[in-house]
Amino acid sequence: SALPEDVICEEHLRGFMEQQDLVGYDPNLGVLHVTEGKLRSVAELQQAALQCMVRNPPQPTTCLSLSGSCCSIVHVVSCEEEFQQQQLDLLWRILDPGAHTALQKHLVCGPVKVTNPSAPIEADQYFQLRKHQMYEASVMKYGELAQDEAWTEVIDTLTVAAIRFEMLSTAHQSQLTLDLEDSSISTKGTKSGAFVMYNCARLATLFATYQRAVEQGTYPPLPPASELNFSCLREEGEWLLLFNYLLPFPEVLQQAAQLPTATKGIRITAHTETVCKFLIQLSMDFSSYYNRVHVLGEPFPHLFDQMFARLQLLGAIRDVFHSALATLHLPPLSQI
Repeated sequence: SALPEDVICEEHLRGFMEQQDLVGYDPNLGVLHVTEGKLRSVAELQQAALQCMVRNPPQPTTCLSLSGSCCSIVHVVSCEEEFQQQQLDLLWRILDPGAHTALQKHLVCGPVKVTNPSAPIEADQYFQLRKHQMYEASVMKYGELAQDEAWTEVIDTLTVAAIRFEMLSTAHQSQLTLDLEDSSISTKGTKSGAFVMYNCARLATLFATYQRAVEQGTYPPLPPASELNFSCLREEGEWLLLFNYLLPFPEVLQQAAQLPTATKGIRITAHTETVCKFLIQLSMDFSSYYNRVHVLGEPFPHLFDQMFARLQLLGAIRDVFHSALATLHLPPLSQI
């Protein structure tokens, strides 16, 4: 196909945006210079969109395009490059007004500030620094066990969790401040990704212990939920977990994890900080409850009703942990 002129004038841009009913673009876009670099970027985006549609064929009932194929595209853009990304977005729409350009959105991220940097740091250096800090913190807390090779995967997962909570706990539009000191990574802090993973592992250990006891004949298997007596749950912490976390969790996901791609305008907001704060507060309240209550009590029949009710409740809490962590692309840990 014929390439456009090397300059697309302001009048053409304005007419195109009005025709497409596009809103939210910088009013100072003006003249758009078409360069080889921009065309290369458009070609890469177009190829990625086509591959997306091949892997995930659209459903006629959910597609918004006339051609019967569509692809939602989110550009994660730093605030310094937002203007250039808008130019690229418009160029793609002009060159290829296909279905996959109809649902383009921009997720604009604020600047990242590093406190007291000795030198500029790259992403890989940053990860290796956090991994070393997590390793040292784990050795300090767990001793020689943390130096065993079997812990490598656990340390990697804890490092990724620490980094994601560090970055995603701040609203993406705001400035993110990274403290690279050793004290900023801890296995003890109650507001870190490691703390969330630790409590997720405590739940896994609880149910693994219960399952082994069932296999040994110490406890009977957990009955269906319809047969349980939930009036046995009399601890304030149990109802706090129900009303503050189990019941509102679907709404938290709806508000935080779904991007409103069908709305007008080019900007979208992803409230990752809502999921992080939810998980941290859940971990704090679960930890407080778990430290006070002995869930797996003595194997006496008259105590089973309460134990079963508590296991059912904590099984649901475990599912909430797993689902919320999945939105951050974090696997749950089975042990620490």
